[in-house]
Amino acid sequence: MIQGLYEAHLPVKNLEVSMMFYSKLGLKLAWHDEDTAFYWIEEGRSWLGLWQGQEHATPYHPSLRHIAFRVDYEQLKGALAWLASIQVEAVPFGSRTSIEPFVRPHQGNASVYFDDPDGNSLELICHVVVPEELRHINDKLSFDEWEELARSYSK
Repeated sequence: MIQGLYEAHLPVKNLEVSMMFYSKLGLKLAWHDEDTAFYWIEEGRSWLGLWQGQEHATPYHPSLRHIAFRVDYEQLKGALAWLASIQVEAVPFGSRTSIEPFVRPHQGNASVYFDDPDGNSLELICHVVVPEELRHINDKLSFDEWEELARSYSK
């Protein structure tokens, strides 16, 4: 039934600053007015709404202010270089200290995280094919660790 993201919304302090940031990420402006802007994530399919002046009524929690953008595996491998090229810093996820993209075998995905100018949590994520025998691994693995494990498993 669910086929993808239709829309997500984030509160922003300064709409102009946020519009420049999301344009820099490569999202195309769908429309805006004096206090809102909508950017296409997938044109005609899903978009992100930015709302200026919305006070953060609750303490920050990533489930309230988080968006994950789907990318492919090779794009994720190059994500740190791409983020650096547009002057965006990656951030560690959770208790991790590394900003490097990582694989979650038990979930079958890989991610890298960064924040927007308002501290909203953003993620680039891709699907990773994980053999059933490796889905028990709950650790977050670097791409090097994952690829070495995957190579040794496929032999």
